[in-house]
Amino acid sequence: MITCRYDCKYNIYAEAALPLGKVGSCLSTWRTSSCLVQSIRFKTQGPVEQYGLKRYSTAEATVVTRENIKMREKTLTMETLNPQVKAVEYAVRGPIVLKAGEIERGLQQGQKHPFTEVIKANIGDAHAMGQKPITFLRQVVALCSFPELLESPSFPEDAKVRAGRILQGCGGQSLGSYSASQGVDCIRRDIAAYIKQRDKGVPADWDNVYLTTGASDGIVSILKMLVSGQGLSRCGVMIPIPQYPLYSAAIAEMDAVQINYYLDEDHCWALDINELHRAYLAAKEHCHPRVICIINPGNPTGQVQSKKCIEEVLHFAFEENLFVMADEVYQDNVYSTDCQFHSFKKVLYEMGPEYFNTVELASFHSTSKGYSGECGFRGGYMEVLNLDPEVKAQLVKLLSVRLCPPVSGQAAMDVIVNPPLPHEPSYPQFHEEKSTILGALAEKARMTEHILNAVPGIKCNPVQGAMYAFPSIFIPPRAVEEAKALGMPPDMLYCLRLLEDTGICIVPGSGFGQREGTHHFRMTILPSMEKLKVLLEKLRDFHIKFLKKYSSLEELER
Repeated sequence: MITCRYDCKYNIYAEAALPLGKVGSCLSTWRTSSCLVQSIRFKTQGPVEQYGLKRYSTAEATVVTRENIKMREKTLTMETLNPQVKAVEYAVRGPIVLKAGEIERGLQQGQKHPFTEVIKANIGDAHAMGQKPITFLRQVVALCSFPELLESPSFPEDAKVRAGRILQGCGGQSLGSYSASQGVDCIRRDIAAYIKQRDKGVPADWDNVYLTTGASDGIVSILKMLVSGQGLSRCGVMIPIPQYPLYSAAIAEMDAVQINYYLDEDHCWALDINELHRAYLAAKEHCHPRVICIINPGNPTGQVQSKKCIEEVLHFAFEENLFVMADEVYQDNVYSTDCQFHSFKKVLYEMGPEYFNTVELASFHSTSKGYSGECGFRGGYMEVLNLDPEVKAQLVKLLSVRLCPPVSGQAAMDVIVNPPLPHEPSYPQFHEEKSTILGALAEKARMTEHILNAVPGIKCNPVQGAMYAFPSIFIPPRAVEEAKALGMPPDMLYCLRLLEDTGICIVPGSGFGQREGTHHFRMTILPSMEKLKVLLEKLRDFHIKFLKKYSSLEELER
């Protein structure tokens, strides 16, 4: 006898004794859109070898209702779920993006929409937007992954030298082995050499360098080290508003206190020292501020902070005894000729030994941004200065729990900090690819600012760096009321209508934080020049239509 149990839309279980030869038809009949086979049990009247399949030629069925079966309760429910997990929000992959995925699947299945494709401008994923990989980086990682290629004449010698050195540092000379928790030693040394060269000779100790799974892993690890206390001693974390939602999500998950300091939109999202003091003093009444986070160049705001700004932040951290976290993953993405990237470490060094030898500073970099855009490798590093030696040992212990970052990502990070030199054979192609990518991003940054600022009701600050524009948008009162009735922020309604009308997926500013009464969206400048122009023109037409629907252009001009 073969017994099949199944559950269908009528909440009925059935058991049927079937011929073995009919099992396929049983499954094909019962596995329908309203009915899913759960299990099959075999109970024969004798050995199959002895009797053969032909003996099983009768069928019997019994039916029992679900009510007669005791169902096991779920251990994990929304009531028992960790409340810190429920508090986490991550707008970059939030409801708008889920809706975009839904629409995209519908288009693939032939559903009709007023557009033929979804343009995802919600996330800084360069390769997904069509950017080509840096050849040299992929060559080195390929050689590390398949060392037999080291004998191939198709690969340049400088790529082979780098791959061979990385493999020498790996256990068993294989990228598939675990590395030390801090990362492969020779890669950490290359990162220290890169930092020293970048900062014009400022000393860099490779023992302060830790490879990470993207920059995010390092940021979360440092926050874990810092967060402690209860009540008034609970750790407070100062973050810029607008901010990258990783910070608010990590703070919520760790049950720390988020301390908002607002960037100055009227002055190109500059950091205002008076605002830092205001936020710090207000927070001291209910928590213990212990850390300040800065994103430079800015995400989502695209600004590049001046050296003076950075000096003021570091002096503030010195005076108030704050740990400094400098998110510098966009350090290669500076487009404005009036701006220059200044690392927090270099500025700290130039402020003198009193600062450089005392202020605790963690700075972060990644393979995901810059000119390489290698998000999927999840490569990154952090350099951590002035840690107490005992605390440093605790950091190594914490990192050891996750064993090590992906070694392929570490190899990719090595190529970024140790690219071809002018005398090496791969340099001309590498230089051409890097310059082309950064040049195109600079051109797209200017075009984005120019087109958006020509639209009534949209104001966009210069995109000085990073990969995003974060314009303010006028949303008429009637639209604000409609959003309120739907239980969503006004800029969420705006982005949802934009997606439904045009197929453009962007992220509402409310997901990054903004001053009360203001509305924004974040869009990436990563699509190709042609696609970005189409996106901006569609956005312009939608915005004017949106204003006409909920108010009038004349009302806006008044």
